[in-house]
Amino acid sequence: MRKVAVIGGGITGLTAAFYLQRKAQLNNLPIEVVLIESSLRLGGKIQTLRKDGFVIERGPESFLDYNNSVRNLAEDLGIEQKMMENNNGHTYVAVGSSLYPIPNNLMFGSLEVSSFITSSLFSLTGKIRAAGDLLLPKTRDVEDEPIGDFFRRRFGKEVVENLVEPLLAGTFAGDIDHLSIKSMFPQFYQIEKKHRSLILGLKKSGEALKKDHIESYQTFENGLETLVESLESQLSPNSILKGVKVESIDKLNDGTIQLFSNNMAPIKCDAVIMTTPFNVAKDIFTSYGLLEHTPIMQYATIATVTMAFKQGEAKNYQDAMNFFVSRNSDFAITTCTWCNHKWKNVAPEGYDLLRVYIGRVGDEAIVELSDSDIEKTVLKDLERAIGLTEAPLFTVVSRWKQSMPQYTVGHEKRMESMRQQLEKEFPNVKLVGSSYEGISVPDCVSQGKAVAEDVLQELFEMQLI
Repeated sequence: MRKVAVIGGGITGLTAAFYLQRKAQLNNLPIEVVLIESSLRLGGKIQTLRKDGFVIERGPESFLDYNNSVRNLAEDLGIEQKMMENNNGHTYVAVGSSLYPIPNNLMFGSLEVSSFITSSLFSLTGKIRAAGDLLLPKTRDVEDEPIGDFFRRRFGKEVVENLVEPLLAGTFAGDIDHLSIKSMFPQFYQIEKKHRSLILGLKKSGEALKKDHIESYQTFENGLETLVESLESQLSPNSILKGVKVESIDKLNDGTIQLFSNNMAPIKCDAVIMTTPFNVAKDIFTSYGLLEHTPIMQYATIATVTMAFKQGEAKNYQDAMNFFVSRNSDFAITTCTWCNHKWKNVAPEGYDLLRVYIGRVGDEAIVELSDSDIEKTVLKDLERAIGLTEAPLFTVVSRWKQSMPQYTVGHEKRMESMRQQLEKEFPNVKLVGSSYEGISVPDCVSQGKAVAEDVLQELFEMQLI
């Protein structure tokens, strides 16, 4: 009998534990899985509040499933029929005090000259500069660079300020002058290397990319936590330890590993899958000095603010699904979504459900305000942006401190160095999760499934079904 410990009960850890058990059953492997979570609930940042007919997401509210990793997991869980796609609607960007529509193909990363020419989001000068991508040479031979520098070089300052930065701030709460183009948008990095122009490169690669190109978000009928609940229900009940914090790790002479926690006897295991944030993982290895030369990772602090209103109280932009906010506007919020426009079944008939992000890298202090002050700040912005003057029926504020990993320039190189250290000192410990190879729900699901298969193949030296 082999024992595998999965540390961290977020979506990566849950997926890893599920596929460890599933693959072991299919291949008749003698394995015991234990999932260790420091809090008293599973799911990590995925947290759905169901209240009086409203479905409120405290953390992430949807995903773009490019490689079908979530759909495949849902099929394995038997809940694929509960998946749903977003309704059609318009997306805007707030620049200054006005909202401007984003062409749909720009929103989903399809760059066409016509999209820039017809968009009211850019001035004539900005459009001419964006078209310069067709003529400019490719980058100098640099290994990595900030997202801001990359897109300014290709399309100019205005496109970055009015499109690139708002979309990223509203999605990742990141600073584009520090985030890595190679780690965050490897497809654009590779297209420039191969084709020089991003516009021409995407056009030439169009047919190959079409199969991966999707233009709809997805979630589950009763909220994203449906996925978490299904995973937890299908794990062996005695395999889950909640309220247990792993504090250190030790390797024994026989090649096994011992985990030391805050409130129970050491756990001896044959392999470990660690899905905690990188800085937590680094602390666990402190006694070995492992990863000490890898700098701590930066994380963004944000809050989600969800408000319910009677329908029709927002005077403007009734066709909107969401809007993002540029830094050169004077709004405190970074994005706003009409949840009931985007999804079916998230609000009772006759009500609007608005969800706002507030806070980003460099503006964390606003998240420390009281709930009432945050509500006032958001309502002030919504009044100016969409003409909303009424008080909400209720407000749900959810703070996520140090929650969104920032893949800064050199991230890929640091991660490769980390893996080499780990392979040398702890070959039977794997680090996966949002700190490493993608922060979206599908990225985390992909990592969880892949690492489960890797661990089983290494333990049993066999090809899995």
